[in-house]
Amino acid sequence: MERELALEIVRVTELAALASAPWMGRGDKINADGAATSAMRAMFDSISVTGTVVIGEGEMDEAPMLYIGEQVGSLNGPEVDVAVDPLEGTEIVAKGLNNAMSVIAIADKGNLLHAPDMYMEKLAVGPQLVGRLKLTDPMEVTLMKAADVLNKNVSELTVMVLDRVRHESLIKTLRKVGVRIKFLSDGDVAGAMAPAFPEAGIDLYVGSGGAPEGVLAAAALKCLGGEIQGRLMPSDANEYARCLQMGIDDPYKVLTMTDMVGTDDVIFAATGVTPGEFLGGVRYLPDDRAETHSIVMRAKTRTIRFIKAIHYLPNKKFIND
Repeated sequence: MERELALEIVRVTELAALASAPWMGRGDKINADGAATSAMRAMFDSISVTGTVVIGEGEMDEAPMLYIGEQVGSLNGPEVDVAVDPLEGTEIVAKGLNNAMSVIAIADKGNLLHAPDMYMEKLAVGPQLVGRLKLTDPMEVTLMKAADVLNKNVSELTVMVLDRVRHESLIKTLRKVGVRIKFLSDGDVAGAMAPAFPEAGIDLYVGSGGAPEGVLAAAALKCLGGEIQGRLMPSDANEYARCLQMGIDDPYKVLTMTDMVGTDDVIFAATGVTPGEFLGGVRYLPDDRAETHSIVMRAKTRTIRFIKAIHYLPNKKFIND
């Protein structure tokens, strides 16, 4: 992929963030997500790629745009797989909480896993723990190994987990072992990325979340030098059959980074909608301006760019139509 795409796709996440930010705290996640999706789809036409959405807003009959299989981009550039979450954290925006983002990952065609919309068990780590832990190990063993590699006492580890009823048993185990727990209300992608940012103070991200978000996190972690392992959790025969239909021969196998994002280049971009662990949210300024804070990364070069931009809102036609 051309390196210029890195700076092009961040324009897409910026616009989606600007479109959804006015819905912050209004209790309306549907309109917040719809605004982000519409703006993102409109902006895609200016990007010089022939893109196919492999992770998006749902199937064609479920989503009017950015649906799985939709062609996006100007259609006169390189062929790429596209994974999007126009508003990662719809509930976060509705409630005015932290860590909502607009997210995109692109890779050369055929590299991104077409992940079914179901839960995925996850273990995400930063660079120091890459290749040192196994998703299949008992959690007690995982924590002991992590502490040993990081030269910490187990009690000094900080583990992030989504605050969900389904994690009750996992949380009891974490409490028993004695680690510190940082709960995340929503924002699965940001949570999985957190261990790769030392300033976040997170050693591991564990638990289950959406499979599509797992692929987006894998794209980010490949750029950051981190790692995520995942295992799909089909809940019934229909979800199992869905995995097979989407080309996953063994739905219960542990998915590696290679399984999820391939071995070639990946570009990842995200713009904060509300403030989070490593991105600021949209901030409104005088004179019809707004500030955005974004991250854009490329796996091939491992370059990480933080971009702070000031936008003149009357000129953003896709959010003012």
